[in-house]
Amino acid sequence: MGLLAAKKSRAEVYSPVRPLQRQPREFLATGIPSVDQLVGGFPRGAISEIIGPESSGRTTLLYQLLQAATSNREICAYVDLADSFDPRTASWAGVALSQLLWVRCHNNLEHALKAVDYLLHGGGFGVVALDIGRRRREQRLASSYWYRFRQPIEHTSTILVVIASETLARQCAALRLEMRSARPRWQGPSNALLLRGARIEAIPQKPFIAGSTARIEAQALTLGD
Repeated sequence: MGLLAAKKSRAEVYSPVRPLQRQPREFLATGIPSVDQLVGGFPRGAISEIIGPESSGRTTLLYQLLQAATSNREICAYVDLADSFDPRTASWAGVALSQLLWVRCHNNLEHALKAVDYLLHGGGFGVVALDIGRRRREQRLASSYWYRFRQPIEHTSTILVVIASETLARQCAALRLEMRSARPRWQGPSNALLLRGARIEAIPQKPFIAGSTARIEAQALTLGD
């Protein structure tokens, strides 16, 4: 009897602990079939990066993401380091400006980072965009910023998307798309050609998908960084 009790007690002590079940990550589809089919959209509760040189289509993809979020009645924020946001173009691209908070930072990186910090910790935003554009060399970003930004959104539906010429969030980013501008599309007689659009390429760097590229046909009024 004592032996049976001992065996039962031992089994209870060393019984395996059930692992914590993680909920599958949710994504916000951009509405661009090639992008959504390739990466599933932008992951919620995480940091994403849109990187590439100027005129590579970064802004085009960002506006599409903001259009998708605001059409879903989500409140979004645009933290604009260099005051480069164009409300008219964004509105033409379908972004609901009444649901977008525009934070102009007059090229003050410290103010931009503080604004993002306040917005993420305050909560309630579907998308928070940090548009750094082309960063000056003296504008250094400590890696601790990205860990601090990731923590308050991990278990929320908020997307923090960073637009820059190079990767900044590094391992803290769940998604990284590198943008490349391909061929422009012209229309009209040879002596009066008008730019009608361009083919933009989005190449996933994280997660890395070898040989995969999402091609986006952009019209002239949405072309930008």
